Amino acid sequence: MNKKIGLIGCGAIGSALGKGFVQKVGIDPSLVYLYDINKERMHVLAEELSAVPTESLSEIVPHCQHIFIAVKPQDIEGLLYSIREMINREQIFTSVAAGITINFIESCLSYESKVIRLMPNTPCLIGEGTIAISAGEHVTEDEREEVEKLLKPLGLTIRLPEDLMDAATGLSGTGPAYVFLFIETMIDAGVSVGIRRDVATDMVVQTIIGSASMMLENSKHPAELRNTVTSPSGTTASALHVLEENGFRSCLLKSVIEATKRAKELRRG
Repeated sequence: MNKKIGLIGCGAIGSALGKGFVQKVGIDPSLVYLYDINKERMHVLAEELSAVPTESLSEIVPHCQHIFIAVKPQDIEGLLYSIREMINREQIFTSVAAGITINFIESCLSYESKVIRLMPNTPCLIGEGTIAISAGEHVTEDEREEVEKLLKPLGLTIRLPEDLMDAATGLSGTGPAYVFLFIETMIDAGVSVGIRRDVATDMVVQTIIGSASMMLENSKHPAELRNTVTSPSGTTASALHVLEENGFRSCLLKSVIEATKRAKELRRG
């Protein structure tokens, strides 16, 4: 792809996007323009990628076909209003700002603007993320596929209607925190039964990786896989009984629902 790409915001997710474009997709770095109010952070990324740093939004917005917006949600309104006079109808604006709707972005730019909204999670930083994607009505199928191709190095891209983006926030956006808490607790449990912490860490992390890989490699329901390691009156059955008795399943369900509810409360637009 020979179209210029503008990246506004060079923080964690912005940097992951830039690295994906250049190092994984193979975009010519001279076509990748960067902007961040933190100039030091921008120049570090620009040097790493051999991308083009800019000193003002006027150097990036009018010249790029794709504009990726990776700023904090509280900063996006001011940013959008500051660039609205620089844009053209053919540009595609892709936002990773949580809770900022397509309609809100269109209202700040133009209701004819091509807008795509993403909900990524932190494993995108290592190319193993989950990215929920919704597109505005002015985005064509070819344009959506083009953006998805750019995002592919960051992980799995899943199309969702925008009314499910808050649910995606509660499930996959917040999901790594649930997994990390589970891992932390498992490690502590290993230590409590006599296993050295570094050894317990290796055991737990590999157990998580292996279990997830088993899910990916076959079409069995997770309950079927769970049953394969649950012998009658065995250790697994005893452990699962304690989890059920203490509301493990119910607590996790409530957590996702509560995170989704909170995402809706924070929504703008």
